[in-house]
Amino acid sequence: MPEFHIKTPVVEADWLLRNLGASNLVVLDATLPKAVKGKAVESPKEQIKGALFFDIKKEFSDVNAIYPNTWPGENEFIAAARRLGINKDSAIVVYDDHGIYSSARAWWMFRAMGHHNVAVLNGGLPAWISIGGVTELKGKNRSKAGDFDGKFDKDYIIDHPEVLKNLKDDQKLILDARAKERFLGLAEEPREGLKSGHIPGSKSLPYTQLLKEGKMRDEKELNRIFSAYPLTENGLIFSCGSGITACVLALGAELSGLKNLSVYDGSWTEWGSMNHLPVEKG
Repeated sequence: MPEFHIKTPVVEADWLLRNLGASNLVVLDATLPKAVKGKAVESPKEQIKGALFFDIKKEFSDVNAIYPNTWPGENEFIAAARRLGINKDSAIVVYDDHGIYSSARAWWMFRAMGHHNVAVLNGGLPAWISIGGVTELKGKNRSKAGDFDGKFDKDYIIDHPEVLKNLKDDQKLILDARAKERFLGLAEEPREGLKSGHIPGSKSLPYTQLLKEGKMRDEKELNRIFSAYPLTENGLIFSCGSGITACVLALGAELSGLKNLSVYDGSWTEWGSMNHLPVEKG
């Protein structure tokens, strides 16, 4: 099967099944453990056959950073992608074990590096298994080094000084992907030492509202959800706990045709740790 370019941010499991033979297709498992009430949800021990593990924690984050899941930097990302076997012409489908959770982070990171030939598998591993897709036991990556290259676009992933400047300029609306109780300051943060509440002026949009049974809602539903917020042409900033589920909001916004989108990398883990940054509750 010849090479191709993925034209949509999300692909369905049956699409992947039909196109697995494409010469430039790479399937990435970007699963992160998902905590529910302080306990990690155990992931299946299987993966899509031939998938490579996109290790967000150890390979595609700055392991020396204070906060989790911190953007690793342009050169570090390129090196990690090459070690994984990603090429300049790779058509990438990324998934996770939970439906859509951490896979959106990997998708956003590739886009931040200028690589737009990438999509999220709608429904992740459960959707793949439901159509009879072949799986195998999870194992070590089995690929030769790639020639991936890219250039970081700083508008995709921003830091707290930029968010603070945005508060003063009142340019972009900030949407928070955490659960509503955390946003309101009614529930304790899972990370010890964090303040409760949210970034002043931000609005709550739990990432789960964009999903139905682990899949992204259709465009009409997404448009209805986003249109309930005071959107402007200035764009949106997405935040969450540590920069993971904020990318689910970015994925939904992309599907809705919204522009000028940014993810706040440190998110609440950083903001809630810094005493000089303002906080709202309720």
